[in-house]
Order: sequence, then structure tokens, then C-alpha cells
Amino acid sequence: MNRKNGERQGGRAAKVRSYSATDEDVAMLDAVARYHGFSKSATLVGLVRREFWRLFPAGTGDIKPARGARVKP
Repeated sequence: MNRKNGERQGGRAAKVRSYSATDEDVAMLDAVARYHGFSKSATLVGLVRREFWRLFPAGTGDIKPARGARVKP
């Protein structure tokens, strides 16, 4: 089973999702993804994760830091 069909990735099932974007937004995403050598999907997820943990270093009510993670007060 491939990731698009729900293959487990890092202990969590990946799901197919869609989003709307302008042609310029997609071109910028393509450029960033190519620069880092990732897929557009992986690039978006990486950026969201980085921003989430920057904003919520101790997590939220539903999302907890990984076991053993260093948490800033």
C-alpha cells in the first residue's frame, strides 16, 4: 500500500488531502520543494510542523510532544 492510500508513516496513517492555491503559490511551493529535494506534500507538512512547534513548544490539549522531547517552558 502506498502513502496516498493510507500507508502508516512514523506511526500515523497518512491521508490524501487537497488544498486550494493560486498558480503563483504552487510555483513558490514547487521552488521550495525542489530546493530541499522533497515532494510538495512533504514540504508543506515540514513547514507546518516547524511552525506548530515554534508556536506551541509544549503542544496543545490534543497534541503532545514526543516522549523524551525537550520542551521549552
